[in-house]
Amino acid sequence: MRGGCAISTGELVAVALVMAVGLVGVVLPVLPGLVLVWGAGLWWTIADGKGVGHWIVLALMTALFVIGALTKYVLPARATAGRGVPWPSLAIGVVCAIVGFFVVPVVGLLIGGVFGIYVAELVRLGDYRTAAGTTWAAIVAFGVGMLVELVAGVLMAGVWLVGEIVM
Repeated sequence: MRGGCAISTGELVAVALVMAVGLVGVVLPVLPGLVLVWGAGLWWTIADGKGVGHWIVLALMTALFVIGALTKYVLPARATAGRGVPWPSLAIGVVCAIVGFFVVPVVGLLIGGVFGIYVAELVRLGDYRTAAGTTWAAIVAFGVGMLVELVAGVLMAGVWLVGEIVM
């Protein structure tokens, strides 16, 4: 027990490590990134027992979680729709990403997703250059979504760190 705190330094390190793993999970979508960061913050709030300040930190983390999670899906959907990529092509990309993950762990997720979107667009459009352009638009849109999610995760971890230092 350190300074009236209900959790030890080792437990604080564990919270930070789980948050770091969550941030890695945003980039490598094998792990539920933001959920891990938020869950570590929830555990810290409950286990530390310092009161209202911790719940305010968790509320801020929750707001960032919701914004990051929603934006991760809304931004790419709007961006790809604006470039003319229909949802069936994206759905085929998702299915191929899942298959790719099991065929070639981790990197197969990306390879399968891109391959699936490209093939779906090639079949739909009949032109490999146009299909490559719309596939690239989808890649950029998903990259922006991932970046937004990563920023949300980093901000969540930052809010927790400030809360731990201040309280």
